[in-house]
Amino acid sequence: MADAGDVALLVPSLLRQFTGGAAELALAVEGPATVAELLDTVGAAHPIFNRRVRDETGALRRYVNIYVAGEDVRRRDGLATVVLPGQEVMVIQSVAGG
Repeated sequence: MADAGDVALLVPSLLRQFTGGAAELALAVEGPATVAELLDTVGAAHPIFNRRVRDETGALRRYVNIYVAGEDVRRRDGLATVVLPGQEVMVIQSVAGG
């Protein structure tokens, strides 16, 4: 569980195998941070998670959605969306099948 000064990154079940099974990562932030900065932090510890969320150029993969405080970052500033300490970031990976 994240502290008040942390950002809680919620990991979908399909990606938990790449975060050591963690459903939530508490990311310590000194102040406002961008979604890209948070993903860089997670990617440093969990590089495969990062490759599943972002493509080779660093852009958010088409089948991955990220919400900050309940708002889709694609409708805000994308990976430049600012996240404040205490906020929740939810990663949702689409599941394709047939």
